[in-house]
Amino acid sequence: MTTVRMQRTLVVLVVLTLAFAFLGSRGLWDPDEGRYTNVAANMLSSGDWLVPHRTHDVGHWTKPPLTYWAVAASLAVFGMNTWAARIPVALAYLLSTWCVWRIALRLVPERARFAAIAYATMLAPAIASQLVTTDFLLAAWETLAMWAYVELRWGSGRLGWDALLWTAFALAFLTKGPPGLLPLLAIVFVEFAVTPRRRVFHPLGLFVFAALALWWFVVVVTRNPALLHYFLGMEVVDRFATDEFRRNGQWYGWLAVYGPTLVLGALPWTVLWFGWLRGLPAHVRKWRKPEGRANDPVDLLLAAWTFLPLLVFCIARSRLPLYVLPLFAPVALAVAVRSAEIGGPMPWRRLVAWVPLLIGLRLVSATIDSPQDARAWADAIRARVPGAIDQVVFVDDRMRYGLRLHLNADVEDVTLARVPKADGTSINPHYDEDAATELVEDHDDGASVWICKAEAWHDVQRYMAARQHRAQALGAPYRGSIVFRVAPDGAEAAHAGTSP
Repeated sequence: MTTVRMQRTLVVLVVLTLAFAFLGSRGLWDPDEGRYTNVAANMLSSGDWLVPHRTHDVGHWTKPPLTYWAVAASLAVFGMNTWAARIPVALAYLLSTWCVWRIALRLVPERARFAAIAYATMLAPAIASQLVTTDFLLAAWETLAMWAYVELRWGSGRLGWDALLWTAFALAFLTKGPPGLLPLLAIVFVEFAVTPRRRVFHPLGLFVFAALALWWFVVVVTRNPALLHYFLGMEVVDRFATDEFRRNGQWYGWLAVYGPTLVLGALPWTVLWFGWLRGLPAHVRKWRKPEGRANDPVDLLLAAWTFLPLLVFCIARSRLPLYVLPLFAPVALAVAVRSAEIGGPMPWRRLVAWVPLLIGLRLVSATIDSPQDARAWADAIRARVPGAIDQVVFVDDRMRYGLRLHLNADVEDVTLARVPKADGTSINPHYDEDAATELVEDHDDGASVWICKAEAWHDVQRYMAARQHRAQALGAPYRGSIVFRVAPDGAEAAHAGTSP
């Protein structure tokens, strides 16, 4: 086997291993993994693929539906298990890696395979490939769009690439809304900075984007006009300009969140990336002149692709580490460019220790005793509640949406306070309903389980007694919460346990 073929085989084996090894070994971690999987499972069970629901009565509008569609489709094919829930993210990881390789074939062909393996083995993409969130699907569509742009500028320039570019941006928009269009900043910058220019904004491409990206928004807003204000106000303006969501909105939050994410997330290739960054000032001096930009379009594109979206992320006051996940594609390409500048053999030996370490981290994460682990919560509930469980009701307690998958049971979030009954038009209410309404709806078939904080237990008992119901604890508290049944006064509590 030739050296080239051995390297190609090594890349494929490493990437496939990192995509699928121990994919289902860890339970869903709340809130994010549980929330996305819960909405997808509700979509699958209800048959309503248009409106995302966190319960059968309450919609969930924080994200467009594409991630829910992907997870629901996977659950339909592979069953209700964590492996199936994570398959779409693993496939997005593979697509992103493949797109990085294809882009590198145009920009730095002598290091194309290295660009792919550098991306696949970076700490941030390798970890994120195991998390059920919108971020990797978004990264995949954005990287696909940038590959189409690279083919437009450095390849054949055919109209089909323009259509693919806008199709990918449409899918990104259906995944996370306006943030999916941030790479357009880099495209517009390069097109104005470098001649000759390409017709990126072709009418066909814009039509494809409008047809694919906007139809869902038009349909749901037509049905519920209040969604327009919610999408534009809460999900765009408030996330960008305010600290409404309490996500590191301090003036220094951008540095505290994105600095470590980029530096540590680029491991084990951070030093090579820093080498490329050290050379940027010299490139910037050349870019002051048109001929300098024309002679150095690759580094110009990578710099714009990295730092223009990063600038927006830093200005926005809602900041989380995985927001910058799409930036690891240009980081990996910059690593490949720097490796080509240095010359010599590609640093394959670094993978001998690093890849087993990445796999080991997955095994360790599966054994961590975490309060976020919905599988551990499901095991604790089953140990206390023999028989069928068709619903878990949390009373003024932190929601464990992952129980939707691990118990195959509905989950609801209620409060002892009085709240208006959901009418299908309210936008992401804090609670699904109040506990009194749930008592009326609960037919006491012996399959509903309730959970509250231990310190609220006596308040819950008094609340139930005032409504002619009895709350009976099942077993000892678990992580500071009490699992209990509710039965009408005078009825025998099913599967009675012992009070704590």
